[in-house]
Amino acid sequence: MIVLALDTSGTGCSAAVYDSEAAVVLGRSGADLGKGHAERLMEFVDEALAAAGRTLGDIDRIAVTVGPGSFTGIRVGVAAARGLALALGKPAVGVSTLLVLAEGLRAAAPGKPVLVAIDAKREEIYLQAFDGSGVALGEPDALSVEAARERFSGFEGIVGGSGAHLVAANIEPKPPELIDVAIVAELGALADPASAKPRPLYLRGPDAKPQAGFAIARA
Repeated sequence: MIVLALDTSGTGCSAAVYDSEAAVVLGRSGADLGKGHAERLMEFVDEALAAAGRTLGDIDRIAVTVGPGSFTGIRVGVAAARGLALALGKPAVGVSTLLVLAEGLRAAAPGKPVLVAIDAKREEIYLQAFDGSGVALGEPDALSVEAARERFSGFEGIVGGSGAHLVAANIEPKPPELIDVAIVAELGALADPASAKPRPLYLRGPDAKPQAGFAIARA
């Protein structure tokens, strides 16, 4: 199976072409943009396909990160994945950013439980714990820093992600990690299209709120 993986869930914007039978990334492209994902994503898709020596017609499945993360970025990626799936007549699947980060942590410490914590700003954290085999130990959640510390005070395992220092006092703050689009592709190849629909996973409401005073009355 040839998988086209997309990530726009954070500051990074990337695409990869993955051969699941050979378990190898055939081509990838991307950059840490900060903003402008919508303008650059298809450029990176074209570059990844060119590097892989493939065309969109060769793609069997599209995988995309669905969050939690940047509201705007998630919308861009999910919309692109759905559009490509419709145009190609191929399935699209969604992959959680928490699961992607967990798999990266597990690769560095095989067999150990992991807790992924993403700094959601506003004194909140997105988090989810996984056992040593990568099975989720609960649903993804958005908690206050205080509530997260209390819930996971006795966690025995690896704590990682941009919010790790907010949960565990002995961890130094680090810049937000870029999502590894190769892991997105691997997880996307394993996902069940019937249950892993590409739906945004926001966990909380958007930071930007409509200004009622500037609303336009409907005719």
